[in-house]
Amino acid sequence: MTQPGSTPNRPRKGAGCLQSLLVLAVILGLGYGASKIFGDESSKSKGSSSSSSSASDGKGGSWEIGDCGGPDPENKPDGYRAFDCDEQGATFKALKIEDASFLPNAIQCPAGTDLIIQVSRVFGSGDGKKGGGIPTNTVCGRNLTGDHPGDAGAGGGQLVEGDCVSATAKEIACASAGANDFKVLGLVKEKTECPAATTEPMQLMMAMGRPYDVICGGKV
Repeated sequence: MTQPGSTPNRPRKGAGCLQSLLVLAVILGLGYGASKIFGDESSKSKGSSSSSSSASDGKGGSWEIGDCGGPDPENKPDGYRAFDCDEQGATFKALKIEDASFLPNAIQCPAGTDLIIQVSRVFGSGDGKKGGGIPTNTVCGRNLTGDHPGDAGAGGGQLVEGDCVSATAKEIACASAGANDFKVLGLVKEKTECPAATTEPMQLMMAMGRPYDVICGGKV
């Protein structure tokens, strides 16, 4: 894969003997894939946006809190690359850096995360645009603009305490919640762990790596 675009003009760590290429693939845009179990087998889910696209970031594998990135025009539609925070192409800042995981549900970013980006390394002439490579870490990103769908109650990002969900466990913006919707009072493993104010404990379908199985819903 040809290194697309120019890399930020700042020191980077060496990649070793083999030519290495860091690629980023968005594993979560706006929304989170939670599913509620209804009766014996009926279920509904909220899909999360995903991508097999990737882009070079030129960082040698070392992302740190406060680093910035943005869309890569040469790796559309979901490719991202590193930028200096004052560069025109920068759109998000790293809020937290998590370990990589082959189980998307195992990545839990903090409230305020607007997008989650998986960083992978491709060695030799591998084409990162095909979504290959070895995952190295995960970037929890927050938009540099005032648009923050990942804030609690805003209706996007991963599900966190303070968000709102419909009766089918679909995340919605709290501003548009109605009488039949619920506020997330907790995210726990067992219904018995829900706080006393819970009126609708929602049992989720099993998902590998997810740290909770129940949404504790209360009156909005």
